[in-house]
Amino acid sequence: MPTLLIVDDEPNVVYSLKKRLKSDSLDVITASTAREGIEMVIERNPDAVLLDVRLPDMSGLDAFEVIREHDSRLPVIVITAHATTETAIEAMKRGAFEYLLKPLDLPELREIVSRAIHLGSLSRVPAVFGEEGPADAAADRIVGLSAPMQAVYKNIGRVAPQDVNVLILGESGTGKELVARAIYSHSQRSKKPFLAINCAAIPESLLESELFGHERGAFTGADRRRIGKFEQADHGTIFLDEIGDMSLATQAKILRLLQDGRFERVGGNETISTDVRIIAATNQDLEGLVSQGRFREDLYYRLKVFGIQLPPLRKRMDDLPLLVDHFARLASRELNKPIRTAPPETMEILKAYDWPGNVRELQSAIKYAFVQATGDVLAPDWLPENVKRGSSPDLRDSQSETAAKILDVAALADRLVHAGSNDVYRQVHAEVDRILLRRILDHFEDNQVLASQSLGISRTTLRSKVALLEVERGENRSRASR
Repeated sequence: MPTLLIVDDEPNVVYSLKKRLKSDSLDVITASTAREGIEMVIERNPDAVLLDVRLPDMSGLDAFEVIREHDSRLPVIVITAHATTETAIEAMKRGAFEYLLKPLDLPELREIVSRAIHLGSLSRVPAVFGEEGPADAAADRIVGLSAPMQAVYKNIGRVAPQDVNVLILGESGTGKELVARAIYSHSQRSKKPFLAINCAAIPESLLESELFGHERGAFTGADRRRIGKFEQADHGTIFLDEIGDMSLATQAKILRLLQDGRFERVGGNETISTDVRIIAATNQDLEGLVSQGRFREDLYYRLKVFGIQLPPLRKRMDDLPLLVDHFARLASRELNKPIRTAPPETMEILKAYDWPGNVRELQSAIKYAFVQATGDVLAPDWLPENVKRGSSPDLRDSQSETAAKILDVAALADRLVHAGSNDVYRQVHAEVDRILLRRILDHFEDNQVLASQSLGISRTTLRSKVALLEVERGENRSRASR
């Protein structure tokens, strides 16, 4: 279970935060002084730190420097109750994950803590490939011994120690993020930050600010300066996932950064220098986008100093038994079900399916089967229905629908702003939750255990969101459609 360390000398604040943030999916520990907090970082190795600026024995900024010396990849969220935020901004420049002003907005804080723990794990949990390390090591493993995967391993080994940009190509679910993390783990920058940005998941209007930061007053809602990911990751590595979804304007700014290592925050004139290694990934045909004028050719070649093409699962079916065994061991440990590996009849069904969602879909199917299974054999009956039928949804339709939903959310935000709403954030997030929860619950046939694991939230949180948003249950929809 992830652990959050809160370092604050105000007992009421600490009590309130611990009570509200602690859950069955997050442990919370506390310290009332900077030195006590530093000792707990060293002894308890938390997954994220919430650090107050003003502490009785040492400034939060000085404590942050000591924490950074111990572990530069540990996400630290700086908080302050004082009108001036210069020290917090300085901490951001030096690599703090985020800074927040008291009184803290609890939903915002929860989201930031969750994001910090997730992104922190990307750099602190190693991604290993091949047969490296013991099977039960605390690492995310790229599994496969087939010829296509051997070529991938060789490419990772060649490029990881070279301080050059890398472009990873492959279909959704092939493991592009794991390959990026493996490159980072074996690079000269492995002790520096690793930050990941999904360019398709962030609205275009916010992506530039997320990457480069913004000055106060740069746009509506920019009530304070924000330090962007390129500034935070100085001397580290940035993983730009779904780079093909980036607008031409943002592409131009990325190109300038690659050319001379400089950029300006949105709405600012100060030129900022940074030294980052970029690992980019996409499931799109970038050469096709270049020919259509939707992706800059000069940026394409700047990113593709070294390219790695990941094979889809259907092109490396020799690895299927290894992958099934690996995911079965993970599911057995996570769900505490001592199920033996799949029998031959189950393997035949798995081999007959074409796995359009690739390795990610296989892992989901194995976990689904474990939840459904009774006894100690992973029988064919426990597999998802579409896998047993040997049919799969059209991914292109799914991607088009997802794109349409993103556009709908943008349109909803515009309508609410033009209507003069003062509750845009809550209304938009409620609509996003409504769409997301319906889709995930549908995917897992209304199994809340699997749905909450896929979403990365606790079952309690999922149940409360379902109740709050009145998400229809799968069986109700089924009965309505009869």
